[in-house]
Amino acid sequence: MNDLLSLKQAFLDDLSAVSDITDLQQLKAKYTGRKGLVTAQLKALSTVPPEERPLFGKAVNELKLFVDQTIDQKEESLKDIEKQKRLHAEKIDITLPGKPSHAGRFHPLNRVLQEIKDIFVSMGFGIEEGPEVELDYYNFEALNIPRHHPARDMQDTFYVSDDVVLRTHTSPVQVRVMEKKRPPLKIIAPGKVYRCDADISHTPMFHQVEGLMVDAGISFSDLKGVLELFIQSFFGKDTPVRFRPSYFPFTEPSAEVDIGCIFCTGKGCRVCKTTGWLEVMGCGMVNPKVFEMSGYSSDEYTGFAFGMGVERLTMLKYAIDDIRLFYENDLRFLRQF
Repeated sequence: MNDLLSLKQAFLDDLSAVSDITDLQQLKAKYTGRKGLVTAQLKALSTVPPEERPLFGKAVNELKLFVDQTIDQKEESLKDIEKQKRLHAEKIDITLPGKPSHAGRFHPLNRVLQEIKDIFVSMGFGIEEGPEVELDYYNFEALNIPRHHPARDMQDTFYVSDDVVLRTHTSPVQVRVMEKKRPPLKIIAPGKVYRCDADISHTPMFHQVEGLMVDAGISFSDLKGVLELFIQSFFGKDTPVRFRPSYFPFTEPSAEVDIGCIFCTGKGCRVCKTTGWLEVMGCGMVNPKVFEMSGYSSDEYTGFAFGMGVERLTMLKYAIDDIRLFYENDLRFLRQF
């Protein structure tokens, strides 16, 4: 019995030195584990004289219960202390000013591209896409630009092989659509294009939107009506528009489309080179040879096509004088939009 009293006192002394849960677990194993000191007393019960066993067994069980309860109480106390420490360390001063969050926004090119799509979709045009790595046939041959044709010099092309190029315009999409669908057609083809050119107004990769409308009885007046509506929706309803004769291998007749200078309102300035006009896109009636390559009858159908550079329109709309600003990812520039 004296041994049990000494064991209880030893337990209390050890308990007073416990400072965390790990120490407490080690203390529990020391006294009530499989090889613990209290457990050893229970195993020694068989060596006690028979007449003393009931009293001794009761005392050992009471000691074990005391140890278990005391350890449980200590564990709750230590957990509460740890919780208070954690709450103190993680507390937030709600009187401090908040951290501002910068909202994302559309890149100016994506903003303008979406605006262009919305205008044409509102006029009933569908949207078609095609591969950026294109066959020479679709990029040139099917658009009335055979090999060694001088018109190929107009476009500085990236060649992957003799028969594969990075597309120089999105016009190949028009050919691919005409091969699969019959008129009436009314589509635009937005996407990335590539040309080996880089300066203040050109980049090796840029964006175009090309359009195509094919049906019986389509005329140049239809082309003028569609493009005038687009331009005045995009730049403003009072924007002057003019069509200048031009040349493209895949349209005949062809024209360049100019708008009245939005900076000087036609009076003449540095941007329009004192002419009062700014070029914005090219267009024309689809060349009968392009129809023939696509399996359409030029006697039955007519149509028009047009193409515009998204970067060009964005620079005009927001008065940006260097195309390279779109791709430098300077937040001071991008946050203006």
